[in-house]
Parts: sequence; structure tokens; C-alpha cells
Amino acid sequence: MPVSDSTHASQAVAFDPQKIRFVLARTSHPGNIGAAARAIRTMGFARLALVAPHKFPHADATAMAAGADDVLDSVVVVPTLTEAIADCSLVFGCTARRRGVSLPEIAPREGAMRAHAHAGEIAVVFGNERTGLENEELMRCHYAVHIPADPTYSSLNLAQAVQVLAYELRLAQIQALPAAASEPKSDPPATVEQMEHFFGHLFQTLDDIDFHKGRSPTTIEQRLRRLFAHANLDQREVRILRGIFDDAQRMARAAKERG
Repeated sequence: MPVSDSTHASQAVAFDPQKIRFVLARTSHPGNIGAAARAIRTMGFARLALVAPHKFPHADATAMAAGADDVLDSVVVVPTLTEAIADCSLVFGCTARRRGVSLPEIAPREGAMRAHAHAGEIAVVFGNERTGLENEELMRCHYAVHIPADPTYSSLNLAQAVQVLAYELRLAQIQALPAAASEPKSDPPATVEQMEHFFGHLFQTLDDIDFHKGRSPTTIEQRLRRLFAHANLDQREVRILRGIFDDAQRMARAAKERG
């Protein structure tokens, strides 16, 4: 999945809090949803999405929101993370520890700076209270954000972690911190949804041309995801590559028919 910071490093993009959504995946305790809503509301954010919450709506969520009712009233509930971030072009996965998925790992402040410089929709994703983000969920993200807590006692709860990220995003807004960025592109960055269709097309093409030759495709598919995550594809580049895949598939079918 691509990340395209569509501004020069020397230019600050007008920071729009509405382009940022906080996403809680598989939250077990409704009180944590309310506490997270309170955390983002105090920092000037209002968009909260829930992926398959255990219980919501719930009185505990309302109580812990402590008046952030506008956030709870506009919560979006979806069954999968892919649906929650489909239109985003920059996704941060907040994780307490390294996983089997190789992602660039950054601190919250760097993440906030990158968000500040990004022109498209942004998601900040948090996992379940006990297990955190699963590998499959992290594979949908562009960066792993790690809060550098004391390793001897890194016991942040979900709402506290949300508060840290919301604070850093707020600070970037106030200070107008520019981020290191690539040259601007004329086409908008590809969204998560577009990139998922791209990967599906790519992986099917590899099958059609017998690229794997009986080997498991898992490792190469993960490496290709990382490769294209660093490529910063825009929507036109995705269309060009998918056109190449179409031609490769046609040639593979023609070869089989001749065979």
C-alpha cells in the first residue's frame, strides 16, 4: 500500500483534523471505546471507527466518554479493518511490540509529522486490548507506531495509547511541523481499497503465469506488499501496472491455448 506525502518538505500542508480517523479493532470493553472518544475529542478530533466491537452501543461507553457524545454519536461500525480504512492512503498501526510483519517502525511524533504533511485520508489503528493488532491487520498498514514506554513497565491501556497519538497529532497541528516528503504528484495517492484490488490482481497474475512453480506464495506476497508500500504509488500508476497484469494474463492464456 502506498504512502504519498504530496507536498515539498519545505511546505506545510494545511492541517485538517477531519482527514484523520481513529480506528479501534475488536475492542473488548465498551468503556475503553468511551475513554478513547474522550481522548480524541480533547485533542480536537472527532472521527472514530470501530471494527467488530464486542459491545457497542453500551452505557459504559457513554459514561467513560464524559461528554464526548458527539464522537460516539458519529461512530462508524464495520465488520473488517479493510472496510474501516478502504479510502485511506496513509495508515498507522499502533503496536506495543515487534511482530512477524516487517513494517517501518516509527515513534508517535514522526507519525504525526508524516500525517501533517499528507494530503489524503489517514487512519490511526489500535488493536484489541489483550492481543493488539494481528499480523493480518498490520499488513494493511504503512507504518508500525511504537510508543517508547519504559520497557520494564510498558503497561499503557488502550485509551492512554489513543491519547498519546492524539496529543502528538494535535502538537503537529499547533506547531505546523513539516515532514520529510516526496515530490508532489499530479494524481492522488492510491487508497487502501485500490491497493487491495491491485494486490489481488498481482497475486492472481503470478498464479496465471505459474510464477510460484508449486512453492508457497506466502513469503513472496508479503515481500511484494512491502515493496509496493515503499513505492508510493498514485492512482494512475496503479492503473498502468494493472494494465500490464492484464496483458501478462492474456499472454499466459494464449500460451496455454497453443500448448
